[in-house]
Amino acid sequence: MRSIALAIAAMACLAAVARAGNFYQDTEMTWGGGRGKVVDGGRGLDLTLDRTSGSGFQSKSEYLFGKIDMQIKLVPGNSAGTVTTFYLSSQGSTHDEIDFEFLGNVTGEPYTLHTNVFAQGQGQREQQFRLWFDPTTAYHTYSIVWNPQHIIFAVDGTPIRDFKNHEARGVAFPKSQPMRLYASLWNADDWATQGGRVKADWSHAPFVASFRGFSADACLWSGGRQQCPVGTMEAAAVGGRSWWSQQLSDMSYRRMRWVQRKFMIYNYCTDAKRFPQGVPAECHLR
Repeated sequence: MRSIALAIAAMACLAAVARAGNFYQDTEMTWGGGRGKVVDGGRGLDLTLDRTSGSGFQSKSEYLFGKIDMQIKLVPGNSAGTVTTFYLSSQGSTHDEIDFEFLGNVTGEPYTLHTNVFAQGQGQREQQFRLWFDPTTAYHTYSIVWNPQHIIFAVDGTPIRDFKNHEARGVAFPKSQPMRLYASLWNADDWATQGGRVKADWSHAPFVASFRGFSADACLWSGGRQQCPVGTMEAAAVGGRSWWSQQLSDMSYRRMRWVQRKFMIYNYCTDAKRFPQGVPAECHLR
C-alpha cells in the first residue's frame, strides 16, 4: 500500500508540470453571456454560474485520438446543485463522448466525480468516485488518454478507469468521429446533489470553477484529414513513450484497482437492478 501511495504522489508531481496551452489561442466561449473569462494573460479561464445562467467553452480544434490534460480548481464551499464538466464529444444522434463531470455538494461533504463513455450514441457506462483530496483548494490535473485500443481516465497522473476496445466482441468503441473538448459550469440541482434533494443555495452565487494547464497532445482533424504530432506513430512503432500505444503497466493497473477499491461509489457493471437482462457485454471482458 505504501508503494502505491508513493507512486501516486510521484505521478501527481509529474502531472503538475503538464505543458500549458493558451486559452485565447486554443479555446472559445460558447455560451454564458460573458460569464466565462480568460484570465492571467491566457494561462487560465474562469467559468461562472449565477441564478440566470452558467457558462462554457470549447476547443477550437477537433481531435481524433490524443492525450488531453486540464487542470481544474472546483467551486469551493457550498457547491450543491452545481456541475462542472470537462469532456470530449462529437456531434449528432450517434455521437461519441468521453466525460468527466464533477457533482457539487454541501459544505464539508465530498464532490462526486462522474465518468461516462458514449459510443455511437449509446452511453449508460457510468462509474463514479470520491476524490482522495479536496479539489477546491488547489488545481489538480484531469486527463483523458484516447487511442485506438484504450480510453484511460486519470487524476493527477493516477489512472482511475480504463475502457478498452472490445469491438471484436461486439462492443462499440469511439474511433472514427473527431471530437472537440468542452467544459462548462451549470445548474443541475434537480439531480446533481443527493439525487436532487439538495438545491443550489443562490446566496453563495456567483459560483466559480477555474481552469488552466490545457494541453492537447493529439491528432488534429482538419479538412477531412487526421494530422498527428511529429513522432507519434514512430515512437509507438518502436515501443517508445507514446499515448498512441499507451496501456496500463502492471504498476498503473495496481494503482487503478487501489483507487477503485477505495474510492469508487458506483459502477454500472455491478448494477444488476438497472440491467435486469444482464449488464453490458464489456463488463465480462478483460
